[in-house]
Amino acid sequence: MMAATAAARLRAGTRRAPALCRMPWLPLMLVVAAAAATSEQQVPLVLWSSDRGLWAPAADTHEGHISSDMQLSTYLDPALELGPRNVLLFLQDKLSIEDFTAYGGVFGNKQDSAFSNLENALDLAPSSLVLPAVDWYAISTLTTYLQEKLRASPLHVDLATLQELKLNASIPALLLIHLPYTASSGLIAPKEVLTGNDEVIGQVLSTLKSEDIPYTAALTAVRPSRVARDVAMVTGGLGRQLLQRTVAPPAINAPVSYNDTAPRILFWAQNFSVAYREHWEDLTSRTFGVQDLNLTGSSWNDSIARLVLTYDSLFGTMVTFKFTLANRFYPVSARYWFTLENLEIHSNGSVAYFNASQVTGPSIYSFHCEHVSSENEDGNLLVPDTQPSLWQMTFRDFQIQAFNVTGEQFSYASDCAGFFSPGIWMGLLTSLFMLFIFTYGLHMILSLKTMDRFDDHKGPTITLTQIV
Repeated sequence: MMAATAAARLRAGTRRAPALCRMPWLPLMLVVAAAAATSEQQVPLVLWSSDRGLWAPAADTHEGHISSDMQLSTYLDPALELGPRNVLLFLQDKLSIEDFTAYGGVFGNKQDSAFSNLENALDLAPSSLVLPAVDWYAISTLTTYLQEKLRASPLHVDLATLQELKLNASIPALLLIHLPYTASSGLIAPKEVLTGNDEVIGQVLSTLKSEDIPYTAALTAVRPSRVARDVAMVTGGLGRQLLQRTVAPPAINAPVSYNDTAPRILFWAQNFSVAYREHWEDLTSRTFGVQDLNLTGSSWNDSIARLVLTYDSLFGTMVTFKFTLANRFYPVSARYWFTLENLEIHSNGSVAYFNASQVTGPSIYSFHCEHVSSENEDGNLLVPDTQPSLWQMTFRDFQIQAFNVTGEQFSYASDCAGFFSPGIWMGLLTSLFMLFIFTYGLHMILSLKTMDRFDDHKGPTITLTQIV
């Protein structure tokens, strides 16, 4: 039954759009899989070109409408016949319309968007078209369709090979650029992956612009990413436009990881700020999730670990932060414990030392603390050797591990928060006060005694003479 349905759909698609659906060399299983795709198997398609007047506004691309193979061919035919002969196909592993609404710019703020280069390309392009949902079957035949229309074999290129190619405006070329979407790792947020893919798109378009080559570009995916829809987006109405959103999800940056033959030291903080002469600088975005972070000087062995972070332009000079952790065996507890011996700041030939011995825990665990700071109001876990110190540091949601690291994930955290928190103290004092009242009342009740003497009920009665 499924094979018959697939064959019928293939014959119907061939009659409607011969160029798009003619795939004689594909095995039958691929055709059956395409026919069995449900309505959820849909991906967005973004088209833009350096030529004008290639597409009229699509009247039925509202949310819920799925563009079929026939409709897709009607959009692409004029662009390929009248538009530039150089076609770029950015093919991502996974992509859904929810990715644009979840990770696009807040109220047009492109600096916060994971698609800033794509948005700029759409704004500046003379012709553009956005199809929020295209049938998976039509997308699976897109490369073949473009190859037949252009009469050119697809070239799988990257940034290096693109710069070596000599493109000609009169000679057709089909360039295929694969963009990964790897959200399986908990350390890499989808927004960071999408931002990296958007950077690749921007660099490719910049290369073509520098060579003044006309082009037509398309961005789509092999399969949907199935990003869960946010409730606020649904209440905002189903007629939302692409590349808009209302609330930005908090970004989770990857931790700093020092590797030699394997990951050895992990360090992460929600916020990393440093001050010199009361002038504060936020180093969070320059530290976590950065591929080219300078870790020169870092080292590791079973007893001593050093994590060295160097920033070229901080307070107008090069500044280096050195974390030194020691691993020791304590016979009393019969286990190894690690301690952050000190934190050094090297700048302009001078060194500032901070004692951080309170940052400690069993070596099989990581250390976590809500605030690790040199300021008194945040616990003062970093104690400067000289007072007053020109340097101040604050870590919020601090976590570090330098021994027994497995992969790029922290082990169970030994938290700095004491057991008797303010809430627990309030509960204990209230309970003790109520217990005191109960005990006092019970003591009063038990102290009650019966009378040892009573009136004699057998004595003479009082007689009252009736006076008439």
